[in-house]
Amino acid sequence: MSTNPYAVPPFEQHQAPEPYVQPKQTSRAVPRVISALGGVLLTPVALGLVIYAGSRLQRMFAQAYTVGDDLLGLFLLLLGGVLLLGVALLGALSGLGPVIGGLMWGVLPGLTVFLSPRDFLGLMYDVGGRELGVGVVTWMVMGALMGSGFLLIGAGLVGTLARRRSNRV
Repeated sequence: MSTNPYAVPPFEQHQAPEPYVQPKQTSRAVPRVISALGGVLLTPVALGLVIYAGSRLQRMFAQAYTVGDDLLGLFLLLLGGVLLLGVALLGALSGLGPVIGGLMWGVLPGLTVFLSPRDFLGLMYDVGGRELGVGVVTWMVMGALMGSGFLLIGAGLVGTLARRRSNRV
C-alpha cells in the first residue's frame, strides 16, 4: 500500500489488455480425423450406391422405358445421394474429408482412365461385377466420376473458407 493520500485505489484502476495476446485456440485434431475418416470411408460407399443404382435404372429403362418399377434402384440412388451429401457436409467440420474423398475416389480414378484406359476398365469389370463394373466404366468414360470428385473437393474448400471467414463481419 502506498502512503500517498491521492493514490487511486487498485479496484478503480483499469488494466489495459496486452496488445499481442491471442485468444486460446481449441484443438482441431478430432474434427479433422472424423472428417477425413468420413471422406475416405463414406465416399466410395456413396459413389458405389449411386453408380450401382444408376446402372440398374438404366438397364430397366433400356428394357421397358420405365424406371418407376425398380424401387430398390430408386431407394439405393436416394441413399447414395444422401451419403454424398453427408460427405460434403463433413466440410463443416473440416475440409479435409471431402477433399480427400473427392481426390481419392473421384479425380484420381478419373485421370487413370485417360492414362491407361484398357487396363483400368478391364479391372473395373473384373472387380465390380457386371452391373457395378458397367456403371463405373460409364461414369468414368462420361467424366461423371471425375466431376463428382471435383465437386467434393469444392465442398471441402468452401467449408474451410467459410470457417475461416466466420469471425469476420
